[in-house]
Amino acid sequence: MTVAWAILIVVVATGLAVTAMLLVRRRAPEGSVFEDGDRASGVFGVLATGFSVLLGLIVFLAFSSYDESRSGAETEALTVAQQYQTVQFLPATARAALGGELVCYSRAVVHQEWPRLARGTEGEAFNPWAVALFRTIKTVDPKTPAEQTAYDKWMDRTSDREQARSDRVHGAVGVIPRSLWVALFFIAVTIFCYMLFFADSHERWYAQAMLMGSVVSVIATLLLLISFLDNPIREHGGLKPVAMQRTLKILDQERALVGDRARPPCDAAGAPS
Repeated sequence: MTVAWAILIVVVATGLAVTAMLLVRRRAPEGSVFEDGDRASGVFGVLATGFSVLLGLIVFLAFSSYDESRSGAETEALTVAQQYQTVQFLPATARAALGGELVCYSRAVVHQEWPRLARGTEGEAFNPWAVALFRTIKTVDPKTPAEQTAYDKWMDRTSDREQARSDRVHGAVGVIPRSLWVALFFIAVTIFCYMLFFADSHERWYAQAMLMGSVVSVIATLLLLISFLDNPIREHGGLKPVAMQRTLKILDQERALVGDRARPPCDAAGAPS
């Protein structure tokens, strides 16, 4: 959902709510249908307070999911760059293969995994180049102390990369269950209906419009915010694979510095060549 669509939804929802308020106002009695305005305002305060507390907790939960996905993507990209540096201390027979497979892993994240996450079709899929990296590292037989240290460090960073990828994927799935969305919309509709009982035929129309419009616009905006945070990777306006794209540029520079001119075993999109 783009920003333009979000603004349009808020404007339309607010316009419909204001229109309903003004229509009800035509036949509303003076001072609203409530004989005791203070008691009615107190009840509304309870409704609004409970809804705002619930919204605050949900926003915090959704932002935690959003931040988990963002930080997971950054950590994964950083770990890939560190692994390429570690490769340079492994036996020469495995350097070119592991380096090329790391490049392919990064390309697959950018051009294959990220679009699937945006479409919600990632599911239980895995990066095929993670398997290729595992098969290649199994053939490595470190001899020198430097090679053995690099081998151990590679294994540690492989675990870090897999954990970061898991955070990126699971953070993008969303944490708010459907039942909670139903509860949110039910409370929002209840508040809207309650606001209609404040219609007053003797109050200025624009005051009545502001009374309803301000409440509905705030609720609609918060619901859209929760929806955005709960689905951080999307085609429009969501997180982008900026960190992994930056890592791809770093890998190109590092390969040039170490004289690695071997062609990666994949095309520009990370598919096996």
